[in-house]
Amino acid sequence: MEFKKLTLVVFATLFGYSCFFNQSINYPVSKKVEQVDNYFGVKVEDPYRWLEDDNSSETNEWVKAQNEVTFNYLEKIPFREKIKQRLTEIWNYEKYGQPFKEGDNYYFYKNDGLQEQYVVYRQKDLDGNAEVFIDPHTFSKDNTIRLRGLYFSKDYKYCGYGVTNSGSDWREFFVMNADTKEKLRDHLQWIKFSGMAWYKDGFFYSRYDEPKENEKLKASNEYQKLFYHKLGTKQAEDLLIYQDTANPKYGFGSSVTEDEKHLVISVWKGTSKNMVSYKDLENDSEIVPLIDSFYADHYFIDNTDDGFLFMTNHGAPNYKLVLIDPKNPSEDHWKTIIPAQEFVMSNVNFVSGKLIVNYLKDAITLVSVYTHSGEKLYDIDLPGVGTVWGFSGKRKDSEVFYTFSSYTQPPTIYKYDIIENKSTLLKKPKVNFDIDNFETKQVFYPSKDGTKIPLFITYKKGIDLKGNNPALLSGYGGFQSPVRPYFSLTIIPLLEKGFIYCVAGLRGGNEYGEEWHKAGMLENKQNVFDDFIYAAKYLFDNGYSSPDKIGIRGASNGGLLVGACMTQKPEMFKVALPDVGVLDMLRFHKFTIGHAWVAEYGSSEDKTQFEYLHKYSPLHNLKIGKKYPATLISTADHDDRVFPAHSFKFAATLQEKSEGINPILIRIETNIGHGTETTSKIINKYTDLWSFLLYNVDVDFKE
Repeated sequence: MEFKKLTLVVFATLFGYSCFFNQSINYPVSKKVEQVDNYFGVKVEDPYRWLEDDNSSETNEWVKAQNEVTFNYLEKIPFREKIKQRLTEIWNYEKYGQPFKEGDNYYFYKNDGLQEQYVVYRQKDLDGNAEVFIDPHTFSKDNTIRLRGLYFSKDYKYCGYGVTNSGSDWREFFVMNADTKEKLRDHLQWIKFSGMAWYKDGFFYSRYDEPKENEKLKASNEYQKLFYHKLGTKQAEDLLIYQDTANPKYGFGSSVTEDEKHLVISVWKGTSKNMVSYKDLENDSEIVPLIDSFYADHYFIDNTDDGFLFMTNHGAPNYKLVLIDPKNPSEDHWKTIIPAQEFVMSNVNFVSGKLIVNYLKDAITLVSVYTHSGEKLYDIDLPGVGTVWGFSGKRKDSEVFYTFSSYTQPPTIYKYDIIENKSTLLKKPKVNFDIDNFETKQVFYPSKDGTKIPLFITYKKGIDLKGNNPALLSGYGGFQSPVRPYFSLTIIPLLEKGFIYCVAGLRGGNEYGEEWHKAGMLENKQNVFDDFIYAAKYLFDNGYSSPDKIGIRGASNGGLLVGACMTQKPEMFKVALPDVGVLDMLRFHKFTIGHAWVAEYGSSEDKTQFEYLHKYSPLHNLKIGKKYPATLISTADHDDRVFPAHSFKFAATLQEKSEGINPILIRIETNIGHGTETTSKIINKYTDLWSFLLYNVDVDFKE
């Protein structure tokens, strides 16, 4: 493979004095092919289309050559090993997952510190001795097989669990005797986007047909089917419950009510809006439509004697809780239990006869308790301002658990007594850094059109605001996913070195309900990029940082965010870190589950949508002669959510067109998927990201 040479002169400060490092980069020369697509009369070149063939020897050679160049660069960064040491130090403490009760046992996930995966434990009481229930380290010697989900039968006799191989979204299901931990012979394959919904001596689940060997990580996921598997039988004998051959892109989620009277089926074709059907399991009825069109989001909560409880944003952008009578399911007969509030309803749990409701106020969690008929009782007094998740349980439970976290508070677990409305501290982590050295504040800044956007800013206490601080700006802005204040171990080494860590609550998320989401999707997607760009502008105007000191990072849809902003305003950012990003907006829908994102982004097969997609697609807006930020693109060989060709083609094009001395590199991880790293791979990844970031914003990582 040919290479082209770029010599970089990078300034650094080491050991108290200044010096220069020459980094000479020989980029692999990516071959170009004659590939031109015609979109409604607009001809679009795609010279690196060949990189979409993930099975070809040429692509494999290109990946190998790019990684060689990238790691040669990273290995020369003088403080890279120090960053790894610090990340390893702060990672090495006991981490607990929130307990959950199944039958007479409490179960929880735990990592002793540097274990590659979390181990599942169980114990009879919270103060008793715990035993190992499932240790995923035994699945494979190299930890490429990972645990993904536990599903207990209604009588607690059996536990089903899912595993993934090398981080792929494909899952395999197994079943064990929950008492003896003996593994049964049941083994199910070709499962994606599905859990187990137990009923009697088996469970419902959704799967796809087995793909061709060379298309497992690439082919479009279509014709999902809902099956029932009876324990002790082969998968080929599973009973087909539901399919829609006329709509190959439909998928099916299933829930069985706690009393095992009903099967509730959620039908989806995108990442928002769903239809709902149900089946009377007691009388083995036909499957009956409950909500028969894609006009809103409907989340099944539980059933009562009077019908089904759903959280919905139909006619309520901030969501409401309604009761639907299956005998009279039309909207005219819906009964509102908890009406929409000023803040966004984000989750509802029905436990001990009470409704525990999570709300979002400016992306911060509030929790209220209601009677089963919707009368508000009280608010739960939370440990602080941050993010809370949990409160799930069975109807008869009088206690549940929740976890509190913020940018400066590691996940801390509490037991909540529902009857007494009392929280008790259960597990507080003992971390290897001084939390009190850092603080977070929330501000609201105007975007391009004047819309106020929330921004969390975390930094070391005593920081000055003279515009000289290094900063990392992050965001997401899509798919109704709100950005909430949550603790991240990986950020600690940056904060300790004076970085300001900033997270913006961009439109496209769910920080302020469905209207906020709509303002950042489809033809409004540019609002998201404007919001992010104006977050950086706010930081510059208020003395937090400057264009030559700021890096931007985002993953998946956040990788699209970084790709779009670095192509639209390259002069505003010193470093760009797009991670597993959606970067080719004209072809994303052709791979794996990408077709489900058309509802969010649009499709290049529609003329109007093509026009706005083409206008901001990162891959198609790279210009020859532009000076782009120092860029380290990240992806993974087993990412079958966002196909790695997005990153491959973007890297090849950026290396071809970028002018100047800023490095353009791509880091391609092996045996992982879309954000599914083990501990050592997480540490290695962030060692490289932060080394690249610090090196290129001229911040040394001295002791």
